[in-house]
Amino acid sequence: MTVHINSAILDGYETKTVTVEGDINRGLPRFEIIGLASKIIEESRSRIRSAIMNSRFAFPNHHLIINLAPAELYKTGPHLDLTIALAILALSKQILPKNLQDSMFLGELGLDGEIKPIRGILSLIDHAESQQIKRIFIPHQNSSEAQIIKTKAKIIPVKNLRELWQFLKNIVHISPLKHVVKITETETKSPIFDEIVGQFFAKRALVIAIAGHHNLLLHGPPGSGKSILAKSAQSLLPPLSTKDRIEITRMNSIISARNNLALARPFRTPHCSASRLAIFGGGAYLKPGEISLANHGVLFMDELPEFRRDILESLRQPLEDKQISLNYAGRSTSYPCDFLLLATANPCPCGNYGSSKKACSCTPSQRQIYRKKLSGPLLDRIDMSIIVDQPSTSVLVNSTTISTSEYETAKTNISTAISSQFQRQGKYNSSLSSYECAKLITRNDTRDILASCATKLKLSARSFFKLIRVARTIADIAKSAEILPEHCSEASQYRQSF
Repeated sequence: MTVHINSAILDGYETKTVTVEGDINRGLPRFEIIGLASKIIEESRSRIRSAIMNSRFAFPNHHLIINLAPAELYKTGPHLDLTIALAILALSKQILPKNLQDSMFLGELGLDGEIKPIRGILSLIDHAESQQIKRIFIPHQNSSEAQIIKTKAKIIPVKNLRELWQFLKNIVHISPLKHVVKITETETKSPIFDEIVGQFFAKRALVIAIAGHHNLLLHGPPGSGKSILAKSAQSLLPPLSTKDRIEITRMNSIISARNNLALARPFRTPHCSASRLAIFGGGAYLKPGEISLANHGVLFMDELPEFRRDILESLRQPLEDKQISLNYAGRSTSYPCDFLLLATANPCPCGNYGSSKKACSCTPSQRQIYRKKLSGPLLDRIDMSIIVDQPSTSVLVNSTTISTSEYETAKTNISTAISSQFQRQGKYNSSLSSYECAKLITRNDTRDILASCATKLKLSARSFFKLIRVARTIADIAKSAEILPEHCSEASQYRQSF
C-alpha cells in the first residue's frame, strides 16, 4: 500500500514542491526516510514516532519507507514533519487517504504532538496557491502572518496532531483564517526630527532622500549630528503598502519562525565589524543578509569607511540591480534588496579634517588612505553626498524650545512627493532609467544648467542621471510638473565630495 501527500520546502527565497510518498511492508520493524534528506529530516524519525504515540495513535510495527520526491532535490528543514506523520497514519489505516487529497500540510512536530511554527510560511502558502491546492494546513502560531495574504485556498491553523486528525475525521470544526485588510502600524522609537539642533541643510537633504528613495552619505566631524540625523529617518518613512508588507513579512519569515508580521518598514543597522555572510547572506541554508532584510526600508551603515573593503565593494552590484544572487554547493537563489542606503563617515581618522572648531591631527597620507576605503565606483552609486559641520555655539545656546513643525512639514513633503511619483510613473524617482530621465527634461534653460553642473562637478554619466532624479524629487516636493533650473541648482548642492 502506498500514499502520496503534498508538501513543500524552502530553497532560499524560492519554494519547491515535495511529494511525501509512503509504503508499508511486512518484515522487521524499520522506519526509513529516503530522497536526499538532510540531517534535520533524518532526525525527524524520532520526533514523529514520539508525536504519533503521545497523540494516542498506534505506531505501525512494520517496515515503513518514506520517499521525498523529487529525489534529486536536496531537502532540509522541519517543514515535512507533519506530512510524514500523516502518511504513516494513512498507511496504518488510522486515517483515510482520501481525506488528505487536494491539501498541503506544513509544520514541525514536537514530541507531544504539538505543531510548532515554521519559517517561510508566506512563501509556502503562495506556492501552494500556485499549485491550485484547496486546503493549506499550517501551525496555529503562524496565523498572524498567514492572515495578511489573500488566497482562494482555505488556510486552516492547527495546534496539534490530534486536533488535525479530529478535523479530518469531521469530529471537530476549525474555522479557516480570514484575510486581514488593514493592519495598524507601530510607532517607531527613533530620534525626533525636531530635536536635532540646526542642520537645516542636512535635514532638507534627508527629506529629499526619503521622498525619492535616494542613497545619502553624510560626512563631517564627530558630534555634528550625522548618526542622529540618519536614525531620525525611521520616523519619516512612508507607511507600508499591502504589497510591501507581504514582501517584508515574507523575508522576515525566512529568518525566524515566530512574530514576523511587518508592522513598520525595516531599519537595519549592521555594525562595521559584521561579516560578509551577515551583510549579504548565504551559507548552507542560503539565508538572506542585512541588505535583503532591509528590502523596502533603510540600511543604515554608520562609519562607512570602517567596514571591510571587500564588503564595501560588494555593495556596488546590489545598489545598482536591487537584488543579489547567492550560491552554495550547486544551489542558488536570488533575494530582492531594494533599500535606501543611509551612511555616515568621518572625513579622516581623527575626524576633524575640515572642521571649523578643531584642528586635524592626521597626516596627508593617513587622510588619503582613509578616504580610499570608499572607492570612486561606490561613491558614484550614492545619489547624494553632503558635509555635516558642527552647529555653532550660538545655535546650541538658543535651542531652548522644541516644536513639531519641522517634522510635520517633512512628513507632508515626503507624502506629497511619493504620491506624485507613483501617480506619474508607478515607482520612486531613484528607479527611473536613463531614458526616462532624459524625457523629463523639457525646458532649454533646464538643459543649460544641467550641462553647466555636469561640467563643473565633472559628473560621470551615472552621476548625471542621478542629478536629474534628485532634481525631479525636489520638483515633486515643490508640486512642480516640470523640472525647473532652480531644482537642478539645488540638486547640484547635494554632490559634495567626500
